[in-house]
Amino acid sequence: MSTLIERSQAPGHRQDPTSGTHTPWPHALRTALLAAAAVCIVLLAFSWPSVTAKVQNLPIAAVGSPDQISQITAKAPAGSLNVRTASSRDEAVKLIEQREVYGAIVLGASPEILVASAGSPVASQALTQVGAQMQAQIQSQAIAKLQEALTQAAAKAQGGQTGQAQQGAPVTVPQVTMTDVVPLSPDDARGTGLAVAGLPLAMGGMIGGALISLLVSGTWRRLGAILAYGVIAGAGLAGILQAWFHTLQGSYWTNAGAIGLGIVATAAIIVGLNALIGQPGIAIGAIITLFIGNPLSSLTQPKEFLPAPWGDVGQWLVPGASGTLLRDLSYFPDAATAFPWLVLAGWAAAGAVLIAVGHFRNAPAIADI
Repeated sequence: MSTLIERSQAPGHRQDPTSGTHTPWPHALRTALLAAAAVCIVLLAFSWPSVTAKVQNLPIAAVGSPDQISQITAKAPAGSLNVRTASSRDEAVKLIEQREVYGAIVLGASPEILVASAGSPVASQALTQVGAQMQAQIQSQAIAKLQEALTQAAAKAQGGQTGQAQQGAPVTVPQVTMTDVVPLSPDDARGTGLAVAGLPLAMGGMIGGALISLLVSGTWRRLGAILAYGVIAGAGLAGILQAWFHTLQGSYWTNAGAIGLGIVATAAIIVGLNALIGQPGIAIGAIITLFIGNPLSSLTQPKEFLPAPWGDVGQWLVPGASGTLLRDLSYFPDAATAFPWLVLAGWAAAGAVLIAVGHFRNAPAIADI
């Protein structure tokens, strides 16, 4: 008994946390402060893009004379539109299908607004408002012409030209037509499927990366596990999103490859950071993916609506590249997809390099499975 007492009183002896020793108040308060700061950071990460986003620099095409285009765009809020002139309606449609613009304004005898709800429902709503403004402007111009005609008729009537005053062409008001060039799937008419799928895809890469980091040891075994995980998860998630929910369109195998590569990229970075700096690398990889990449992915709105340059930065991260690639593969087969493929491949390659050079690559796994 005396020996145990002496050991418990020794300077290097650590008390059992269950023996009744209480945490010092300063440490408890520091923990509460750290937790509160973490909650605030999470709130900022997920709400900042939505709060700060606004309709700005929206790329659209316009068909018509310079005077017609300037009259229409002048009614839009300053800086809201980035107008690109197209020579014809067909060219405007081609620009939309290639994802060069989000929609188009066709001016002339039969005015028309071209939208692509599959590209961005938010952008389509903004262009619909432009169409309503166009209709109001056309009606005001028609009313002005009618008033002018009535004034002229009254003047002629006073001059004894009543018969001539009644001979006038009727004033017609053109109706602005709304056309959805690239509509969403009927099973995802509001476009929520792709937006909601972004978070599970990011979480999937994080979960796989964390498990492989903790349960698998050895460079080649980790790389093999990441590759197998990407293939299996990509096929399974594509099956759910395309065959079951009908959110994705196009080739199932191409979509599965895109999802799998995105998962491999996220998992590889997390495993690589863990190999390089140990278990804190898992947290760093999660922060890059969940708290930086996902909010900047522009899955729910055009990247132009985010404060510059964050919209473009988000496309260089895995969630943004994955979301853009899946949208293009599903609805815009004519769009250039080389950039998102290369971004995902680059992150996957960077993760593989980190795994290979990591100082902790030979650390034993927590458990063998």
